[in-house]
This record gives sequence, C-alpha cells and structure tokens, in this order.
Amino acid sequence: MQTALQQLPASHASDALVAHSTVPSRAAERAPVAMPREFLSFRLGAEEYGINILTVQEIRSYEAPTRIANAPAFVLGVVNLRGVIVPIIDLRLKLGCSSAEFNDFTVVIVLSVLDRVIGVVVDSVSDVLEIQPKDIKPAPAMASAVDASHIMGMGCLRNGDEQRLLILTDIQALMQSPEMGLFNAPPTLLS
Repeated sequence: MQTALQQLPASHASDALVAHSTVPSRAAERAPVAMPREFLSFRLGAEEYGINILTVQEIRSYEAPTRIANAPAFVLGVVNLRGVIVPIIDLRLKLGCSSAEFNDFTVVIVLSVLDRVIGVVVDSVSDVLEIQPKDIKPAPAMASAVDASHIMGMGCLRNGDEQRLLILTDIQALMQSPEMGLFNAPPTLLS
C-alpha cells in the first residue's frame, strides 16, 4: 500500500488514504439478510410473529429455568438441554408485551444462532408457513426512538375474507444485538 501511495502526487495520496480508510467501515455495515420462504409463526400477546424456520432447532414445553443473578429481566435463566446449558430469553418481556403469563400454551422455541443454542419463550406457536415474496411488504419506517432493525418485513396472508399480518423477525439479528449480551461484541477496527 505504501508503495502505491508513494507513487501518487501528495494531493492524490491523501485522497487514496481517505478512500482506503472508508473501506473497513463499509465492510462493518450489516449485510442485507436474504428473505427466507418458510417461517415458524408464534404469538406474543395479540401480535403474530414469524421467524426463519431454519433457525429453529426444536419446540419444548416451558419449564422454569435456573435464575442467574443480576441478569436483565428478559433473561429468565438457563436450562440444561441434553448436556448443553441454554440461556432462556422471554421474548414477551424483551419486546415490551404488556403481560407475560405462563400457561399451558407457553412454549420455548430452541434456536440455533451462529452455532449457539438459545431458548426463547413465546405465548404459543401457530404453524409453519410458506410466504411468497409478493406477500411480504417492507417493514414500516419507525422513529429513531424505536429499534426496528430486527424487523425484516410484514407477511400479509389472506384466507378468504380473513387476513393475517405477521411481523417477520430477523431472530438472528435480535439475538446478536449488544443489549442481549449473548455474543461478544465484534472487534473494532483501529483508525
């Protein structure tokens, strides 16, 4: 790199340094996520959500996890799943649902995110849906105070006169968010 810069006139060398210094920041931006075709639908309160079926490892009935001291309220604790210690996240609390009651329909969706097993508590699981690209609308623009970075789009399904609206969630991005604390932060580039 220095030899190439040494061959440029001084004014062009500074332009090359500026251009070169912006390359890592572009690489650090989040790459667009390919829209999956099959989604597992589930309920959180009155809303219906959908996540990529390929991230789902299994669905289990809810069992009270072992609480971890000083964990955020949405981290219920951990369970031992066939020898693997799995953190259990209550998506209802994380996404601001008004209530988080435990009943016979409450389940844990066990996810595999970047080779890590994570459990998420939801009110109920509905079904697996294949959603055509034409039925997926862009996520609504939100004010900067609302973090909608994990919303991939809105699935609009019709069955006769009945319409279902699913909030299609990038569960991998949500689980990797720094506030979750489940993954180490990516190393920062030195400037």
